[in-house]
Amino acid sequence: MQGSRGREIRIKADEFREKCKVSRYGIVNLFKDCERQGYKVLRYPLGEAADLGFTLKKDNDVVIFTNTCSRLSREIFTLAHEIGHVILHGEEGLPFIDDKITISGRSTDEKEQEANYFAACLLMPADEVERFLDLKITSFLEQRLSAMDIARIMSEFNVSFDMALYRLENLGKINEGERLMLNSEKNLKRVGNLLKSVGGNSRLNVVTNDIDIPYEYLDYVIYNYNHNAIPKDTLERVLECYQLSLEDVSDRLVNHFGNEEDDDDSDDMIGDLTE
Repeated sequence: MQGSRGREIRIKADEFREKCKVSRYGIVNLFKDCERQGYKVLRYPLGEAADLGFTLKKDNDVVIFTNTCSRLSREIFTLAHEIGHVILHGEEGLPFIDDKITISGRSTDEKEQEANYFAACLLMPADEVERFLDLKITSFLEQRLSAMDIARIMSEFNVSFDMALYRLENLGKINEGERLMLNSEKNLKRVGNLLKSVGGNSRLNVVTNDIDIPYEYLDYVIYNYNHNAIPKDTLERVLECYQLSLEDVSDRLVNHFGNEEDDDDSDDMIGDLTE
């Protein structure tokens, strides 16, 4: 992304990155960094066909959701994309819901393109990529990058193989033909095997199915149950997200009846928690 807007996005990405814990090159744990910034991060496995993430502002809270049915590297990029929406477009007060089209960069929507560019700059800043290639890829200037080199970049910056390729192409480090050849090499050797061969973080290529919901939402659900706002079945399904049962929270529950009707769908409850 060129021009003054591109420069503005790079500055904002750099400002956020300065607040993150960074290893030698990449951000260590973007999920934890969001929580330290006061964002409410929800991670839940909604299914492979569901949306990848969303963000919204509720009163003074920023809520970001990511679908943990994605590979971890894609989920991290989704999170970075949602942070981009918060920082670049949050003042508009509108929610953003993202799927495979918006996250993959195929969307023609300007705001989605900006959020993707923010994510790329946040996870793989141009100067850090340059430094890594100079110091860690000794053969970079003499011969083209190999798939193992991309696996090293992937592991160091906590990004997907594809994201690393596109970022390198956008930075002019490889051309389109080289990207296609590296992609073919990836398909032949498999990302998991490449990560193992370089001693990289193989978890990046795994679907985690993690459930991570802030405990303050449990307080919210129990409060609503005690005030007859939700039925017991809904409370039980939410407790399952925390690997808890009714018995575990019995001392916090008010004994009452008449709230067993109007059951809600469990997926809808994720939305209810943010309302």
